[in-house]
Amino acid sequence: MSATVEGQFQPSAPVQAAYSYCEAVTGQQARNFAYGIRLLPTEKRQAMSALYAFSRRVDDIGDGTLAPEAKRERLEATRALLDRVRKGEVDDDDTDPVAVALTDSARRFPIPLGGLDELIDGVLMDVRGATYESWDDLKVYCRCVAGAIGRLSLGVFGTQPGAQGADRAGEYADTLGLALQLTNILRDVREDALNGRTYLPADDLAKFGCGEGFGSETPPPGADFAGLVHFEVRRARALFAEGYRLLPMLDRRSGACVAAMAGIYRRLLDRIERDPEAVLRGRVSLPGREKAYVAVRGLSGLDTRNIARRTVRRRA
Repeated sequence: MSATVEGQFQPSAPVQAAYSYCEAVTGQQARNFAYGIRLLPTEKRQAMSALYAFSRRVDDIGDGTLAPEAKRERLEATRALLDRVRKGEVDDDDTDPVAVALTDSARRFPIPLGGLDELIDGVLMDVRGATYESWDDLKVYCRCVAGAIGRLSLGVFGTQPGAQGADRAGEYADTLGLALQLTNILRDVREDALNGRTYLPADDLAKFGCGEGFGSETPPPGADFAGLVHFEVRRARALFAEGYRLLPMLDRRSGACVAAMAGIYRRLLDRIERDPEAVLRGRVSLPGREKAYVAVRGLSGLDTRNIARRTVRRRA
């Protein structure tokens, strides 16, 4: 278990080792995420790393090379492990460092662990090869694999006492997760196609003549690929605008973390909008200096203040 010494978070040696493992996984596998959570105080950063490491395990099962039935078995075994975490049945000296770290985090923060069940449900949709006819259909998937992560993260961040509209914080966290996931879907459209997956709604693909998919570095003949991308970018921007209303409800460092992560994805969206076909040629990413600028902007509170002013104007 963890202890508190003179107001400072002090995990036991086995728990600290478990957190160190989770932070290493996060740093290696999720650079954008790791860049954002470095702005948090130690105990929140470690809890976010534990959440990421568990989520990464679930994603890796879904993306791995096992047969579908074997994937389903592994995912249900992971759900059973989550149930042990939920019941507090994982000891500090357990051999699974992710379970140890997540159990400790759940003791210290009101993390809605059911969100990880939703993530497992979303990955099971991938295993079944689910496709999506409409945006309403895709939203169900996005809420499982990303909206739930937003709500889990809010359990770690918390809201400031007396924050206006805090009763809707979970809704905004969920919406911000949808914005991030739709950006991911646009960025990875070619990679997903090569893996036999299509996430963009069939209605949208048909509307822009892209129903044949994305099997090459150029759009299908006669397709309005740029029109499709710009349409989805507008949808993502609307989701960001709504989800950003969460920022004024968070403390300064939590708000900076969210602003940094969301800011990185909004800039990815800008790049995709400027050159839609870039997503067919490879993965669009930001250089380190641009991520640093986004982090500084988040720490300055500029985004939070702008959102707060817009929110006040809407209420006036």
